[in-house]
Amino acid sequence: MSSKKIILDEKDLPKQWYNIQADLPEPLEPPYNTRAGRPATPEDLEAIFPKEIIKQEMSSERYIDIPEPVREAYKIWRPSPLVRATNLEKFLDTPAKIYFKNEGVSPSGSHKSNSAIAQAFYNKEEGVKRIATETGAGQWGSALAMACQKFGIECVVYMVKVSFEQKPYRKSLMQVYGAQVFSSPSSQTETGRKVLTEDPDNQGSLGLAISEAIEDVLNNKNSKYSLGSVLNHVAMHQTIIGLEAKKQLEIAGDYPDIVIACLGGGSNFSGTAFPFIMDKLQGKQPNLKAIAAEPSACPKLSKGVLAYDYGDSSGFTPALKMYTLGHTFMPGGIHAGGLRYHGASPLVSALVKHNLVDPVTVKQREAFEAAVTFARTEGILPAPESAHAIRVAIQEALKAKEEGKSKTILFNLSGNGYFDLSAYDNYLSGSMVDYEYPSEKVCEALTHLPKI
Repeated sequence: MSSKKIILDEKDLPKQWYNIQADLPEPLEPPYNTRAGRPATPEDLEAIFPKEIIKQEMSSERYIDIPEPVREAYKIWRPSPLVRATNLEKFLDTPAKIYFKNEGVSPSGSHKSNSAIAQAFYNKEEGVKRIATETGAGQWGSALAMACQKFGIECVVYMVKVSFEQKPYRKSLMQVYGAQVFSSPSSQTETGRKVLTEDPDNQGSLGLAISEAIEDVLNNKNSKYSLGSVLNHVAMHQTIIGLEAKKQLEIAGDYPDIVIACLGGGSNFSGTAFPFIMDKLQGKQPNLKAIAAEPSACPKLSKGVLAYDYGDSSGFTPALKMYTLGHTFMPGGIHAGGLRYHGASPLVSALVKHNLVDPVTVKQREAFEAAVTFARTEGILPAPESAHAIRVAIQEALKAKEEGKSKTILFNLSGNGYFDLSAYDNYLSGSMVDYEYPSEKVCEALTHLPKI
């Protein structure tokens, strides 16, 4: 039995992104400018973002047009395949049907290119010459480096140190695309230098790398900042994943009972699940189950608090209402670097608050066990981040087997793992360890939440 691939034609590429803000049970609480003691305004954000991105961030329009140059760039790899994982189904001996959307086919190897292309385009339109960003596992940095090269913009990336050392070829890929890459914490910024003085062996975090990138932008002319997750506009750009998947499942005559994606900041979960959660919010699919798979080392949805918090470790960003472990929290050095973020998207957080999304935690070795099973049955090596979603998909398929029910499961293969072979070596050698979140450190970090 071979797995079945459902491929759309270029003409079926969506022409609009879906903005779930139009359908939320209640409006999001606005970002907060703690320095001014008031909600943040568009003007507050203009120092780091182009105006069109700010407009999208605050928009409540249900659909927003995808610019034609962005759609043309998407056509390099989109529409991406939807695959019925029949070999995995057979291995599990489950009555469940398992589909996965393969976002690892993009030039950068992950879903991140969906927003990187859009953000680079809007910056180019505004005359921006230089973009600074952060990256955890290197997927976002690779995607933005590619997008900046396409639109003729200089790219500077602050890569979390633990991933910088674990994934050297991610750095190489960014440099091939023309980006300048620094290990974070770095000596390039005051933020980085301060951390290195206090702790020369600091392994870094996404929050810290964000602080460095924003400080960089504020100190360089013609520069803007670009974020690869968390924010509303990023989640919206990623909905092209779920919008395509809906068309492909329609061709297959199917619709998911369960939608699953891993969650770090929330971009790939949002992109996969939001177009389906729209149907639930509109009363069309009341029984849909959406599961966010997060690492046990950084379980912000499962064990964090819903509060205003900064998106970075230094408090440069406005405070966002989100599930958080505290912006100073330093998670363990797991191989799924893209999931090592202290907070969750305000949009995802709002859906969790209203019991529309179920968070599930996965241990590191469980994720890699599932990844190896998937590679041996479906022939694709998944990114460690994606492996968390695979683990939950397998659990749900086995649960369907126990219950004797035929369920349809969709998960997002958010990226391939061909730059992560050192992590697989670590797992296969038996030297990989699980990291549990240190509750005492989280409690300490939560004492630093901004006072709103």
